[in-house]
Amino acid sequence: MRPMEKAYKNEDFLMSRDARALRILSEYLEPQSRFARFKVTDTVVFFGSARALPRENAEEALVNAKATGNPQAIARAEGGMLLARYYEDARQLARNMTEWSKSLSKTNRRFLVCSGGGPGIMEAANRGASEAHGISIGLGISLPNEPSVNPYITREMEFEFHYFFMRKFWFVYLAKALVVFPGGFGTMDELFELLTLVQTQKSSKHMPIVLYGREFWSDVLNFDALIRWGTISAADLSLFHVADTPDEAFDYLKRELATLYGEKDAEAPSV
Repeated sequence: MRPMEKAYKNEDFLMSRDARALRILSEYLEPQSRFARFKVTDTVVFFGSARALPRENAEEALVNAKATGNPQAIARAEGGMLLARYYEDARQLARNMTEWSKSLSKTNRRFLVCSGGGPGIMEAANRGASEAHGISIGLGISLPNEPSVNPYITREMEFEFHYFFMRKFWFVYLAKALVVFPGGFGTMDELFELLTLVQTQKSSKHMPIVLYGREFWSDVLNFDALIRWGTISAADLSLFHVADTPDEAFDYLKRELATLYGEKDAEAPSV
């Protein structure tokens, strides 16, 4: 007699529409189990463009573009040089945060760098943490034209999500601070969802949010116009802090996190 196949081993069923709820639940329970196993409760999340290159790569791309004489290629490469600065700054900030977190002796908290797992700013954050010999997390997402994980993520902390909303849940649930670098649609989506959760107090924990790169954010977002139109209040601008250098962002984050999660709060549960 042919042995019967158990439902939880039936791959055709597990990948079917009927089992979607099980797949969603898996993207909640499996990360929860892994984070618990490695005692991960506190993260500093880095958002930003997947298109940012390390400076040396951006410089090479510009030289190659100029050699072609193609104005469009040159313009793209020049834009790449602008983003390269932020790649290097994210790398430095992540390194600083990791070194500081590893040095903490009066708290049981570890503030681990967490990114979306992919290239660009995400890679820079994981790379900086790796250079500081620290653990870092990558919450990757399956996309058709982008690697889901970069090589600098701690092996046990590599995740690949199918559902954007479950990935976002894990960004927010463990986050104790966020740094948002220049980015496109995905970065804007993540930023405004987080600001909405904080503004509406759906996220009850105090969470420092840094918008990194004054020139970029002043150019692409007009918060004063939102106030003028009455769609946000002036007080909402206090939900985030703008920083322009790794040292400035680091000093702000270190001060805020030390105040919120210093020795007196060392035993406080993660929210």
